[in-house]
Amino acid sequence: MERADRVVVSIYVNPGQFAQGEDLSSYPRDLEGDLAKLRPLGVAAVFNPEDLYVRASSPSRETGAVSASRQGDTDENPAHRNGGATSSGAGGARDMVGGGGDGHETWIQVERLQRPLEGRDRPIFFRGVATIVAKLFNIVEPDYAFFGRKDYQQWRILERMARDLDFGVEVVGLPLLREPDGLAMSSRNVRLSPEERQKALSISRGLFAAAERVSAGETSAASLTTDVRIAIESAGGKVDYVELVNGSSLLAEESVSSSSVLVVAARFGSVRLIDNVEFRSNK
Repeated sequence: MERADRVVVSIYVNPGQFAQGEDLSSYPRDLEGDLAKLRPLGVAAVFNPEDLYVRASSPSRETGAVSASRQGDTDENPAHRNGGATSSGAGGARDMVGGGGDGHETWIQVERLQRPLEGRDRPIFFRGVATIVAKLFNIVEPDYAFFGRKDYQQWRILERMARDLDFGVEVVGLPLLREPDGLAMSSRNVRLSPEERQKALSISRGLFAAAERVSAGETSAASLTTDVRIAIESAGGKVDYVELVNGSSLLAEESVSSSSVLVVAARFGSVRLIDNVEFRSNK
């Protein structure tokens, strides 16, 4: 609100970033709850399209039903709603083209930044994110776009996409938000059982302990990542990755630098959570 005269909030669960077998159908959706949270904030409009992939049969520019409200609704980043395709495409991706061959088949990829971390196990995830955010930029035409730094890799990818494709948009990373007990805020938190939620606190506690060790002079990536992994696994979590990376390039680092980020992805039950701690002040 401080940077712009009018704020538009995007609410959309994007089928293009979910591979077959991922949790698109169970991804938490609470439009009315989100709108209620936004009403006191004075947003100008809510961008809540029904579908940004399915096209009308005629060669018009129709993109599906788009609703805008004077009262708003938001999440840390634009997520995305139901799509029409159910068959699988290359790499387990959802087929947006469809049997007639006249559906959506254009994708944006930020080649290097999408490969590590999330990209290793979710190879189509960031092409879906980049493509849908490019659509958002083209339709809404914002001057600024705000993304939470909990999804650190996503923020860096979208920042690079906006730069490389000359969008007239400044992509701003917002500080990671946490629940009072330290758990990183996420739409998926509601799917944790009470027991799983308590165990999931091992993620943030492990990261906070690592930050304290860095403040005390520890610099070894191997030592820091091992301790965080042990903390999570000891609580019953399954670690997808714990890595110290450069905050701009996302390349792995062997020791802490002034631009390092310690990033985590782990599962408790069926719920996959991500978190991070930055060892610097980001812009």
